[in-house]
Amino acid sequence: MAKLDLSGRILFLCEDPAKVQAQLAGERLSRDEAGRLRDDVSTDEITPVPILTHYDETLGRFPYTGFKAGDRRPIGAGDVRAGGFCVTVAGRRYGKGSSREHSPTAEKLAGIRLVIAESFERIYRQNADNIGLFTSTDFGLVDRIQRGEAIDIDDLVAGRDALAAAILREGGLLHFGRRFMRDVRPAGSVSDHGPRTLFEKIVARRALSTALTSASPRPGDGAFVRADLRFIHEYYTGMCAHMLHATFGRPLALHAPASIVVFEDHTSYVEQSPVHLRGGLVANVAAMCRAQRDFVDAYGLRAHRTLTEHEAAHDDGRNVAGISHAMVAEHYALPGQVVVGTDSHTPHSGALGCVAFGVGTTDMANAFVTGAVRLTVPQTLRVQLDGVLAPGVTAKDVVLHLLALPAIRAGAGVGKVFEFGGDVVRSLATDERATLTNMSAELGGFTGLVEPDDETVRFLKQRRGVDFTLEPWMRSDAGAAYADTLRVDCRTLTPMVARPGDPGNGLPLVDVAERPRIHIAYGGSCTAGKREDFDHYHAVLAWAAQRGLRTAPGVELYLQFGTTAVRDHCIARGYLAAFEAVGARLLQPSCGACANCGPGSSTDAAQVTVSAINRNFPGRSGPGQVWLASPPTVAASAIAGRLVSFDELQAGARPG
Repeated sequence: MAKLDLSGRILFLCEDPAKVQAQLAGERLSRDEAGRLRDDVSTDEITPVPILTHYDETLGRFPYTGFKAGDRRPIGAGDVRAGGFCVTVAGRRYGKGSSREHSPTAEKLAGIRLVIAESFERIYRQNADNIGLFTSTDFGLVDRIQRGEAIDIDDLVAGRDALAAAILREGGLLHFGRRFMRDVRPAGSVSDHGPRTLFEKIVARRALSTALTSASPRPGDGAFVRADLRFIHEYYTGMCAHMLHATFGRPLALHAPASIVVFEDHTSYVEQSPVHLRGGLVANVAAMCRAQRDFVDAYGLRAHRTLTEHEAAHDDGRNVAGISHAMVAEHYALPGQVVVGTDSHTPHSGALGCVAFGVGTTDMANAFVTGAVRLTVPQTLRVQLDGVLAPGVTAKDVVLHLLALPAIRAGAGVGKVFEFGGDVVRSLATDERATLTNMSAELGGFTGLVEPDDETVRFLKQRRGVDFTLEPWMRSDAGAAYADTLRVDCRTLTPMVARPGDPGNGLPLVDVAERPRIHIAYGGSCTAGKREDFDHYHAVLAWAAQRGLRTAPGVELYLQFGTTAVRDHCIARGYLAAFEAVGARLLQPSCGACANCGPGSSTDAAQVTVSAINRNFPGRSGPGQVWLASPPTVAASAIAGRLVSFDELQAGARPG
């Protein structure tokens, strides 16, 4: 029976930084001696954004260099490899956040062969499978490993679906694909299996039959589906091309290249990014972008580039660009489709009634050459948003409320489809629905989904000129099976914020007794750079401008458009005058500070930011403290100089 040699050391990711440092110095801890383990270790902590410019063996120097224990980051470059560690042990929801495959790759290249945690985020675990890094929730393995046992592979894949187990046994997805995916067939006709959710119906129409997977998968089964659209961005394309050419040679035979779209959306402001400048990484980013452009040119792929400020000044209006998720919703995705992208916020397009989900680099590489995308079929969680939202309460406030629910914080949504419905959802425009589906990533979900309706048809016609006819099957059936139903009486909701460190640290703003003074206010990102978000920013800032108010002394306000269409919407509506009157700095479409890749990132740990982005993990937008809030709260706080809602600002909250 095959066994995994785990004769190296175990690294416990403890809450106590002294215990982490002791392990790096050579001390061996037992599970009891390790004490409390860190929960919610994010991929931003495993491999911080600047590390993503590497996609080869160099990554092995950097795992856990952003890991935070207490108020310290105790693990430095090279420490894991030098310490001879082969197993990592942590708490709940390990690997949350970004879909970056750099994280498990860095761990494996540093010598880690197994990660043990109470639970894992879906994309992280699938990425680990795909590169042959084992993961387990069995803490009984810790004592066995410390006794010197070699662990059977059977023990390491126990409880995993058959596809995941097979991929791990083969050493990763590309090896698996070469052996088992030469004969991939569509499902053919879709038979009636009784009441089903919309997600189940869409998957049934795209399911593929392979040597080891069925074309009629059930929840918990490993499966492959055919995607209508596959998209990738510059932090992944170089790695993807590298592994594909190393495995299959040149030139590649890409499957349906017309359904592949490539975006350059993270790095247009990197020359103004404090962390990239400080780390001397601008040249690395330029090389990464060149690798993507070379791949695009070699295979004639569709590509969109965001604009630098210089380019934008000379733009003739014909350039169509922006953050990939928002661009896909504005230009590509349609109800009933399957859309996959190399980013955790791919569910953004689920607002249109399609199944959109994030994958890692190896998954996308496999999809490029086979057309097949791997998933473990999830259950669906119904989120029923009842009542009406009070004026000033937005979809972002709803998500921050959901994130703060004890069940969600404990992982009830991990790996599930979030199906959003109810009176509130039906009343929301598509941009606001996209905030809900986009942030299903923070909720731990596989994806987020809204049934398409008249609003969807309106959006497609007005934004894209598409006359779309909804089909009767494009809804969940009465009697469909759900894992659970979350009901929220939205009449009780008020503006929310999330304290620094995690999007789940949410609470009503009125409950924040001591309002922190802020240094940076940032409005932008895929979550909050849409047209309706800018309508919210403008409502607040026009009110302020009319009264002669500007951003508070010591506060920098950044507003970054999500796409060129959003920028043009603001220009057409005359918004820029109010933005400029209050002293906001306007930025061209890019992920920017959200991914620590541009202006708006903090430069000092003492700085406080209020931000409309989707996540505030340690180090995500610089070393400072990031509070998450809705677009109107961000704008109001910039004027007040401290955390306030628009209602509070209007009631005389300034000065702070």
